[in-house]
Amino acid sequence: MDFDPVVLARLQFAFTIVFHIIFPSFTIGLSAYLATLGAMWLRTGNDRYQHLMHFWTRIFAVSFAMGVVSGIVLSYQFGTNWSRFSVVVGNVVGPLIGYEVLSAFFLEATFLGVLLFGFKRVPPWLYVLSAAIVAIGTAMSAFWILSANSWMQTPAGHQMSGGVAHSADWLAIVFNPSFPYRFAHMLNAAYLTTGFVVFAVGARYLLAGRHMDEGRTMLRMAIGLTAILAPLQLFLGDQHGLNTLHYQPIKVAAMEAHWDGSKPGDFHIFAWPDEVAGVNRFELSIPKAASLVLTHRMNGLFPGLSSVPASDRPPVKVVFFAFRIMLAIGFFMIAAALFGAFLWWRGTLFETRWYLRIMSHCWWIGFVAVISGWVVTESGRQPWLVQGILRTADATSPVPGATIAGTLALFVLAYGVVFWFGIYYINRLIALGPHKVTAEPGAFSPSPIAAAQDAGREAMQR
Repeated sequence: MDFDPVVLARLQFAFTIVFHIIFPSFTIGLSAYLATLGAMWLRTGNDRYQHLMHFWTRIFAVSFAMGVVSGIVLSYQFGTNWSRFSVVVGNVVGPLIGYEVLSAFFLEATFLGVLLFGFKRVPPWLYVLSAAIVAIGTAMSAFWILSANSWMQTPAGHQMSGGVAHSADWLAIVFNPSFPYRFAHMLNAAYLTTGFVVFAVGARYLLAGRHMDEGRTMLRMAIGLTAILAPLQLFLGDQHGLNTLHYQPIKVAAMEAHWDGSKPGDFHIFAWPDEVAGVNRFELSIPKAASLVLTHRMNGLFPGLSSVPASDRPPVKVVFFAFRIMLAIGFFMIAAALFGAFLWWRGTLFETRWYLRIMSHCWWIGFVAVISGWVVTESGRQPWLVQGILRTADATSPVPGATIAGTLALFVLAYGVVFWFGIYYINRLIALGPHKVTAEPGAFSPSPIAAAQDAGREAMQR
């Protein structure tokens, strides 16, 4: 069987990044939620916030561990499958990833130990401060990773010598043209993702008639967050799109399945792009709406896919549909959050069971939106791995396709087993609830590992 090593290397990286991005997008937001709960506990002295803080800390620990494991695999792939990428741009991308480890990961890991094992061993203010530092560390981690990824999208501050990129201005590299927009958009997406997970868990408890005080608190806090951040994400996404149109117009053309740049762009609610013929089939469109959004003029023009050779176009169907999935989820989040805020204002939030039932099943939508966004980002810049500098086909290692296929199969098997157990433990911790996993007042708080083991043993006994 003939294996294409470039396709397989891309599939392997895509598989691992999809698994990995799930957990940072959750832990970034969850760490901020833990710090908020700790601050409210210190300010009010209400044990409800303490119970919730311990409860979510255990879930954070499992998620953080799985994120670390999947992230290590990604780092190794730069050397095994993408060595030419490392040769050409390693002088720029390598330090950025190294800064993430030195300034963010070590900070997270150090104070996470205090957060996990320091309750009743350190003063409350230091315990809560540790949660805040972990939250800062996760945001810093996103800062460096998004800086490296954004530089690959919009390179700046470098110079080429012998076909290799060298740093010329580190401030221009770090704060490259697309970085502020990507960082704000991704960080907000992480907070929204966590907000809807907390939303779903709180709704689940209220529907079941369990942990009612904690459930109401989770709902109030989740609605207060998402009712602000969900509309904000629409604005951030719009600004990000305008920046992308300026620096990567063909990516935007693929997002809109816009072929002819001499005509205003319609917004296609649904279409089937025909990449061979260069047209769309079965269009359901809003005339000139894409031009209005992107250029702020009904008859505004922006480049179409036909303005570049077919070899320079991204996979249009993948980018087009991934963008629409992300967009649909975004509008649902706005509607759900604002309607929840309306019910809260009316005083009927906790009694509107049909709404709670819907929201209890919406824990996953933020993750799907994040994955869809990364598909748009990474697939949309193809055939470039580093825009204008290095093509994807020229960045791989001289590794046989059969070897990559074998490791990909092993990855699928290993990830399937490890992550199934991780998700299983998280679900068990949620099923047990805040009171089950929180130590009695005055007692030492058990570790998240012990709590997860207890949850597993209880499930096996049942």
